[in-house]
Amino acid sequence: MTTITILGAGAMGSALATPLRDRGHQVKLWGTWLDDHLLDAVEAGKPHPRTNVLLPAGTQLFRSDELEASLADSDIVILSVASVGVEKVTELAAQRISEIGALVVTSKGFVTDTDGTIRLLPDAITSIFEGLSLAVPAIVAAGGPCKANEVAAARPTATVYGSSDIEAARAAARIIETEDYRVETIADFVGLEIAAPLKNVYAIALGFADGLAETSTQPWHNLRSAFFAQALREMADIATDFGGDAATVYGLAGAGDLEVTGLSGRNKVYGARIGAGESSALALQAMIDAEQTVEGVPASGLAVVLASQRFESPAERLPLLHAIRRVVDGEGDALAELISAALPRALSERLA
Repeated sequence: MTTITILGAGAMGSALATPLRDRGHQVKLWGTWLDDHLLDAVEAGKPHPRTNVLLPAGTQLFRSDELEASLADSDIVILSVASVGVEKVTELAAQRISEIGALVVTSKGFVTDTDGTIRLLPDAITSIFEGLSLAVPAIVAAGGPCKANEVAAARPTATVYGSSDIEAARAAARIIETEDYRVETIADFVGLEIAAPLKNVYAIALGFADGLAETSTQPWHNLRSAFFAQALREMADIATDFGGDAATVYGLAGAGDLEVTGLSGRNKVYGARIGAGESSALALQAMIDAEQTVEGVPASGLAVVLASQRFESPAERLPLLHAIRRVVDGEGDALAELISAALPRALSERLA
């Protein structure tokens, strides 16, 4: 029996307890200082508020002041906190994670260095250990079309684990994989880490099309498909610029994850509210009031900065990304901006 510590008792952290407990492992679920009300519900025997699924029997719960106890005797650590908390939680747990030597990261996002450079999450995590003069653990990035409520309910799920150390990815997969939760392992963690946060950004556009359908009572499938295709092109462009593989973006880690996020994720819901007529500010506040983090909003800003750091004429190269950011900022006519970014230019204009 393997002992696994999950750092973060939100939706995905709690959901991963299901396949791990199905495998018979000892699971320690640690909640941050923001997770107390979630643990309160679970301890009262209620379904987890984020997944609406009961936590598997035998899962051990730890509060924010019990971090050291949660990490004791663990064989592997899963980091599953919101992107804004990754650096702080990693720093708090770094000594023990370094000793354990294996870290799976389900968190998604970009990190800004002190000089303003945008970095991928595994690179930023690596720097934390190096800055503390600690041995860097084998880091495995987890992504792909993986809705937490479905994982928690043991519905069939295909996910992707990526690492520059492919054997580390395979070792993690062997520990957690079940008949219902199956893992594709790849060496292209770069492509995976580009797709993971960017799909949240592009899902805003997919949601926008759904919002148009809600108010007009007519489908906007053609426009939605154009958003989807353009999103994949732009994600693949960024991934290959970083040295990743475009095939990763066009597979489970990109297309698959964008599909599922665009169908039901929080970023999709946020976009749908704007498409249905709400201002971006009011839509975001409504999500915040419902305790729903819209990670595509900050990620869109960071992605625009990243594009400016790596590309000449970034707005021309990544038009949909920049259009989404303008929509998020409440600038211009949202529908016109998104249409212009995703549809081919008129033939008369192209031939002019």
